[in-house]
Amino acid sequence: MDNLDRMYRHLVRTIRARFPQCLTQPFDVSELYQTILPYRLHRRELGLETNDDYEITLSELLAGARDYLIVDDRMRDALRANLASPNPDPASFKQFATAHVALSPNALRSLEAGPDDAPRTMAVPAVTEPLTRPTAPSAAAPEPAAPPAPARAPAPAPPPPATVAAASAPPAPGAPTAPTLTRASTSTERKLVPEAGQRCRACDQVLPAGRPITFCPHCGQNLTTVNCPACGSELELEWRFCPSCGRPAAAG
Repeated sequence: MDNLDRMYRHLVRTIRARFPQCLTQPFDVSELYQTILPYRLHRRELGLETNDDYEITLSELLAGARDYLIVDDRMRDALRANLASPNPDPASFKQFATAHVALSPNALRSLEAGPDDAPRTMAVPAVTEPLTRPTAPSAAAPEPAAPPAPARAPAPAPPPPATVAAASAPPAPGAPTAPTLTRASTSTERKLVPEAGQRCRACDQVLPAGRPITFCPHCGQNLTTVNCPACGSELELEWRFCPSCGRPAAAG
């Protein structure tokens, strides 16, 4: 996964969590780099060391690279010419601050079908014929068949791993209550075990109960973290205060 893929995937996660109206509605270029995905708030998640790296990658995204966004034709042609020049201007996209862009529905469907940061399972083809072929009958008289072995009862399933309730700060009065999730204590990765009927806080779809998960299987939202309501920094569920701005994690 390169810088462009990483920026697009983080953009989709951010929009689903904080700006869901932008999933189906166009938004301005200025809104993208000033409000939705500003470098100062998303530098760590984007993995970009400098602001120039951020602006070059954003220029590629706004130039229609990999059809991740639906963009204005004039802006697309100008940004592609700029990126192809020997000394491209990283901030050239700002001259199109009022241009409208939108998430490509096809790219969203592809991301939902197989995101790289979500666990995958490989389908095993069904066996349509025996793995061994019967031998030809011999001329000798067949030996008496041995009695079939008694069927064994299936072994009992192992008990589920012990879980502990994930600690969370008390919600502020009037704030929406996030679904209570439990964390699998035996996993080396951060995973949560939803209870029956609990929903994703980003897409409101029902989560699979009783199994450890990290990401929502419907929208790809990381369920082990939340965003600071004040500065947008990514927080862990147990944190009561934001380490970046010091505001309470559950403040309105």
